[in-house]
Amino acid sequence: MDRDSGRRLRRIWNKVSAQGLIGAELQESKLLYSVIGFIPASDLADNAMLISNIACLLAERGFNVCVVDLKVFYPNLYHFLDVEPRRRGDGLIRALKSDKIDMRDVVQATKYDRLYLLSPSPQDLLEEYFDFEIEQVERVLGELKDMFDLVLVDIPNNPPLEFCVGAMKQCHAGFFTAAERIEAVGNMLKLLEFVRSIGISTAKFTNVILMNVLEMNFDFKVFRESGFQIAAVFPFAKGTYARALEGKLYVKDNPVVNKYFMKEINRLVQLLIEN
Repeated sequence: MDRDSGRRLRRIWNKVSAQGLIGAELQESKLLYSVIGFIPASDLADNAMLISNIACLLAERGFNVCVVDLKVFYPNLYHFLDVEPRRRGDGLIRALKSDKIDMRDVVQATKYDRLYLLSPSPQDLLEEYFDFEIEQVERVLGELKDMFDLVLVDIPNNPPLEFCVGAMKQCHAGFFTAAERIEAVGNMLKLLEFVRSIGISTAKFTNVILMNVLEMNFDFKVFRESGFQIAAVFPFAKGTYARALEGKLYVKDNPVVNKYFMKEINRLVQLLIEN
C-alpha cells in the first residue's frame, strides 16, 4: 500500500471507537440496508461498470463506501476504479485466510474520496479459492459492514461457489442485473431455487436492474410475471465503456452524459440511501 492510500484509509479508522470497529459517524447512520449485492443474470450485464459508478455517487453524497469484488476467478473492479491490482496472495485472499488480519492492510483507497476497494489479485490461482467456506465470506463482509456506511458486493453467478451463496446470505438487499436476453429470467429462477434449497432466504433478491437496453421490443413483462420487480432501466451508453477502458468513471469524468442513464442511476442511488 502506498503512503497516500494509507493516509486516506486512516481517515476512517482514526474515527473508530475504542470499543470496536463501529465509529461515531457510522452509529448515527440512518441506513437500514448497508450490504448490497449485485448478481449478473445474463451476458451484457456489466456489474463492474454499474457498481463502480453507483459507489462514486454514494461517496460524493458523504458515505464511506467499500466495493467488494467477489469474482475471485476474474476480478475487474480494480480496473474500473483505476486501482493497482493486488499481487498474488494479497487482498481478498489474505482477509479470507485469517480472522486476525488488519483490514487496513487489504482494503485499497481509490482516487475518489470515501471510496475503497477490496479485491482479489488477478494473479491468484483458481485452485486457491476452492477450499473457502461460507462462514469465511460472511466474516469478511460482516467486518466491512461494521467499518463502512455501505458495502457494495459484485457477486458471481456461480451457485455452487461459496462466494456466491455466502454473499447472498450476508447481503441485506440485492439486485439481479440483466440485459435483453431471453435466458435472463431462467437464470435468475434457477439460482434462487438452488439458494433456497440450502436454506438461504431469497426474498431480498427480487429486484432487477436492466442494463444496456437497446429498445429491441423485448417483453419485459416476463420479469414481473416471474415475481421480479424492475428497479431501474439503463439505456446503452457507449461512453460508460469508453471511459472504463481509460480507468475513468462515466458519472465523474465524462464531459457529455446520457441524461436517461444519469436519471436512472441517480434514482437508484436515492433508493439505496432511503432504504
